[in-house]
Amino acid sequence: MGERTGQRQTGYARRMMPFADLQPLPRQLRHPAVRDLAWTLLAPPLLAQCACPQRHPLSASDWAGDPGRLAAWLAGLDRDPSPLLAWLARLTSRRLGLYYEALWQFALRQAPGVELLAANLAIRDGGRTLGELDILLRDREGDHHLELAIKLYLGPPQGDGHDPAHWIGPGCHDRLGSKLGHLAGHQLPMSAQPHSRAALAERGVTAAAAHLWLGGYLFYPWPGHAEAPTGAHPAHLRGRWLHRREWPGYAAQWPAAHWQPLPRHAWLAPARVQPQACWSSRQFHDWLAALDELAPAQLLVRLEEDTDGAWQEAERLFLVANLWPLLRP
Repeated sequence: MGERTGQRQTGYARRMMPFADLQPLPRQLRHPAVRDLAWTLLAPPLLAQCACPQRHPLSASDWAGDPGRLAAWLAGLDRDPSPLLAWLARLTSRRLGLYYEALWQFALRQAPGVELLAANLAIRDGGRTLGELDILLRDREGDHHLELAIKLYLGPPQGDGHDPAHWIGPGCHDRLGSKLGHLAGHQLPMSAQPHSRAALAERGVTAAAAHLWLGGYLFYPWPGHAEAPTGAHPAHLRGRWLHRREWPGYAAQWPAAHWQPLPRHAWLAPARVQPQACWSSRQFHDWLAALDELAPAQLLVRLEEDTDGAWQEAERLFLVANLWPLLRP
């Protein structure tokens, strides 16, 4: 009985991270969009256990059985990213969530053993739109409705980090607890509701199993300590966050470090910066001195030079206003 339980756990871990051996790959690629694509497909989820059922969108693809084929596909795109760039050119918004969804859509359209039946499928009740299904796909395990989300949450400086309600987005607009509640109560059940039947039937689907895929980073306070939220994946990606007043003490740990801010559209894969784009210490100091005291949270990266002369991300952190999180935009 115990052996079968262990086998089930191993199988679950494999379905959650079918490409665990490829996790270093994004840092080895050069084109920013291809690095983001690789990160999207290979990064661990934020959570291992939660109230919402989870499933890696490629867990039953032929790539999952032969990860080397996925690695070769990504390497080919790194040499010639034009198909990916043409797909991304269709985006009319620079919102991070839409970019993340577009990367998944591109991969699922190409994945062997997967048929992408619909993306952003509108569900309507008469003339009223009730919502959308992010992804409807078919693979050897059946038909699936997937909700995709990319989130970055900052943990509490004091109190119970175990409670997902205490993990807040950098803009203070949402919390991990409320996001999970909305997914479990509204988004995931939508494909099983009566008004979804016609939209699914048009695509040859009678019923679809609903799952979540939640990627992103969790940022832990400095100084201080927060426990990971209940159910956090052991391998979840992480950084730190600190108030502006604490920056001098934190930066003093690396007096010769190269720091620079990342624009929002570059928040996915670890940063890789060419030498000519790497900020000098003076450039960063001037930027920080000019930053408004009430500026929104800034994502900073510390860069280290690699063997080919480029600068790779060594860590990331959010620098927030001294009034954060009481500050509201």
